[in-house]
Amino acid sequence: MAAGFSFEKTCSKIASMGKREVIRRLLNFDGPIKMDFSADYLEKLSTDRLRHILLAAFVTINRKRAS
Repeated sequence: MAAGFSFEKTCSKIASMGKREVIRRLLNFDGPIKMDFSADYLEKLSTDRLRHILLAAFVTINRKRAS
């Protein structure tokens, strides 16, 4: 999702993901930011909180690339 980053498209895609998909993406995050979450911890968070974490990671990655 990082290639060809579009904030609006990324927001829409993440907003449409269910909890399982967001957790899967966080646990398998392939980027310069190390995501060190356990599956048990992520399961306890709300779907909205999980989406926020994933979106923040993508925004941070793309902000660094733009600099």
